[in-house]
Amino acid sequence: MIDSPYLVEPGSKYKLSEQSTDETGKFKNKEDAAGATKKNLERLAELQELLYAEAKHALLVVFQAMDTGGKDGSIEFVFRGCDPQGCQVTAFKTPTPLELSHDFLWRIHQATPPFGMIGIFNRSHYESVLIERVKSLVPEKTWSKRYDHINAFEKLLADERTTIVKFFLHISKDEQKRRLDARLNEPHKQWKFNPGDLAERKLWDEYMDAYEDAIRRCSTKHAPWYVVPADRKWYRNWVLSDVLVRTLEEMDMEYPKPAPGLDKIVVE
Repeated sequence: MIDSPYLVEPGSKYKLSEQSTDETGKFKNKEDAAGATKKNLERLAELQELLYAEAKHALLVVFQAMDTGGKDGSIEFVFRGCDPQGCQVTAFKTPTPLELSHDFLWRIHQATPPFGMIGIFNRSHYESVLIERVKSLVPEKTWSKRYDHINAFEKLLADERTTIVKFFLHISKDEQKRRLDARLNEPHKQWKFNPGDLAERKLWDEYMDAYEDAIRRCSTKHAPWYVVPADRKWYRNWVLSDVLVRTLEEMDMEYPKPAPGLDKIVVE
C-alpha cells in the first residue's frame, strides 16, 4: 500500500463529497507536470519488463469511474510504453448468459493476471455492488453480502502474490456534462456517445452513494483504493503513473540470474 494523498485509508469514514475533482497538487499546469509524467512512464516501462522477467509476482490494476470518467484514456496513456506481451486488458461488459449462470466472481477470477503480467480491469467485480445495486438488478440481500466476498477474493489474490491497486477516477458532474457535450457535438467523437449515458447521469447521487460504500468497505492494506482527481486529464495521468511506479518498486524485484558459463560463450 503506497502512501498518497489519494489513498483511502482502510477503515476510514471516507466521504466522496469532500474530495476535490480538479486539483493539481504540486503542479501549476500541464506543462509543469509533463517532465515528471514522462519520467514516470519511462520508469513504468522498465519495471514492467522486470516484472515480466522475474515472473514471481503479478500486478492487478482496477479502473472504475462514472461514464466519461477516463478509464479508456488512462489505460491508453499510462501503459503506452509497456510491452503488450506483458499486459492484458479486460473490459467487463454486461454479463453473458454463461457468466450469469455462475457466481459473480467467476468471470473475474478467470481474467486475473498470471505471474509476470500486469492485468488491467476496465470496470471490474465492483460492478456487482455498483450498477447491480443502483439499478436493482439483484436484491439488497444479495449485493449487501458481496463486499465481504470481494475482500476475501482480493485477499486470496494478494496472498498468492498478486499486488492489487484500485483507482476510482473522480470527475465532477459538471465535467461529465462537458465531456458528454463534446461527444455529442464533435463529429469524430460522436461514435462514443451513448444515449443510455443520460439515463445513468440521472442516477448520479445514487452512484456516488454506491461508490462511497464500495470504496469505504473495500479499501484494505492488501487491495487499497485511490480516489484520483480526474477533471484534469494530465494530472490524473501523473497521479496514476506515480502510484503505479511506486507500487512496482515496492515489490523489490530482481532479474533472474543468467545461465552459468555465459562468460565463456563466443558468438561467431
